Amino acid sequence: MKKEVKAFYRKNPSSGLKTRDLAKKLFVENPNEYAKLKDTLFKLEKEGYLSKKGKKYFLNKTNTEGLTGKLVIIKGGSYGFVTLKNSKLKDIFIPEKYLSNALNGDTVVVELLLKQKGKNVEGKIIEVVERFKDEFVGTLKKNNSQFFVIPDEKEIHVDFFIPSGNLNKAVSGDKVVINNVNWQSRKENPVAEVKEILGKAGSYDAEISALAREFNLSYIFPKDVLSQAEKISDQIPESEIKNRLDFRSEDVFTIDPDDAKDFDDAVSIKKLNNGNFEIGIHIADVSHYVENNSPIYNEAYKRGTSTYFVGSVIPMLPERLSNKICSLVPYEDRLTFSVVIEMTPRGKIVSYVIKKSIINSKRRFTYKEVQEILEKKTGDFYKELLLINDLAKILRKKRVKEGSINFITPEVEFQLDKLGVPISITIKKTLDSHQLIEEYMLLANQIVAAHIKTKSNNSSFPFVYRVHDLPDEEKVREFTTFVNSLGYSFSVDSVRNPKSLQKILESVKGKEEEALVNDVAIRSMAKAVYQPDNIGHYGLGFKNYTHFTSPIRRFPDLIVHKLIFNYLNEQKPGFSYNTLQEICDHASAQERNSV
Repeated sequence: MKKEVKAFYRKNPSSGLKTRDLAKKLFVENPNEYAKLKDTLFKLEKEGYLSKKGKKYFLNKTNTEGLTGKLVIIKGGSYGFVTLKNSKLKDIFIPEKYLSNALNGDTVVVELLLKQKGKNVEGKIIEVVERFKDEFVGTLKKNNSQFFVIPDEKEIHVDFFIPSGNLNKAVSGDKVVINNVNWQSRKENPVAEVKEILGKAGSYDAEISALAREFNLSYIFPKDVLSQAEKISDQIPESEIKNRLDFRSEDVFTIDPDDAKDFDDAVSIKKLNNGNFEIGIHIADVSHYVENNSPIYNEAYKRGTSTYFVGSVIPMLPERLSNKICSLVPYEDRLTFSVVIEMTPRGKIVSYVIKKSIINSKRRFTYKEVQEILEKKTGDFYKELLLINDLAKILRKKRVKEGSINFITPEVEFQLDKLGVPISITIKKTLDSHQLIEEYMLLANQIVAAHIKTKSNNSSFPFVYRVHDLPDEEKVREFTTFVNSLGYSFSVDSVRNPKSLQKILESVKGKEEEALVNDVAIRSMAKAVYQPDNIGHYGLGFKNYTHFTSPIRRFPDLIVHKLIFNYLNEQKPGFSYNTLQEICDHASAQERNSV
């Protein structure tokens, strides 16, 4: 009973409850148990664990016994840190000998040892309150006559013992999922059983399945989601077309990687009689097909994002939507949400319109095809591509001048054989065609966020912003020491102005330390996240920014489409501030997990 009461107050540190109310929370029903509860509360008050005001019992805030938090074990399992809940204390350092029977991600209770390990107080784990997960993925190995699963996660610092009766037909060398973990003492290995055989360790399908399970990614759509997707019509009624901007006769095209399967953005450009240009940025209108709280919507929320592997993808939406109905494939009418901009030849925005539309793409370009056309100065839509590329360069130059940071992050490209085995690895070259599309996506995202910001002078316009906070001062100090040791001049204070950081990155361009300085700079940055409160985007140098351009693969973009449509039509947002906060927190977490 004492353990249950303590566990309740650790999880609910602000609760003040009468004995009878606490009894309901703990499902204490018979008289004997109720008497035990009363006695336990009396003793915990005497011990100083609880305090009593009137008839209510509260957690004693001055009590330091049983600090609760989440354990993060460093790869290899030699030590870990516990991030405390509702505490101003820094993370508690846990040496290997004091990790007890806790696993990475578990919610644990720590006891402070009041030793200092570097910047952190040392502690030891005295109780596992809740396991982070019950399923683990690894490779089954036989050691003499006994079987063990070596986990894939490097943070799991112990092998799992599998009794012969728990093998479920798995044999040594299989990649397996295990569950029903029982670990009472650190002196012995945790005991588990094989739940599922994924295939032979090392095979492509088994490893992809293993990664999905390890990171808790849903890679099979539930039946009700697939059933709903199959019922969605691919026919567009005339009544819907009448309410939209019609770009079907315009020269609209997509530009994507060679291996892209879903196309959620397209562009168009034409010269106006006044010498300006009309640029159309057309985004797949996923929100038209995905209703709030429908099976497809709920599954998309759960996934948060599509997750890309080498050679495959776990999509956020069922294939019928992501690859067919919503995908902006050539020569098919598709519903879109467009940002249509009038722009001067010098890149100044004269006006814009945000409205639902319909397009019929005239060409599906790859980045390489566009680059070839630009270099050879001939090919399909050469004039349009040249115009749109020249304007993109002007926009980029202007953006960098205003404080946007251009990090150089080389990407690796794998070529696989039919079995999924890598046969070559190359560094992707950054081409004008990549930057072309990126520039217009940044522009659309910025315009949509700014449009809402100008309307939302009060809290009646909740929205989803993509924000990026100032870098952590301690990390900046480390970056400053590093670049100054290489002979460059940089101060901690200057980081508040992104232009100072951009200047350093410009000065290392083409030098052997370029990639290293960029990497250390990125590591010193805060993480970009989603939130309903707009604090701007430090890295891009934008006061207003959101994600509007990828609703096929990102859930926040889908929500932004729904919000902007409601606001444009002067309807209620359809989401409360608190709901948007939950969506933002979940989407940010799922994004980090996917990365």
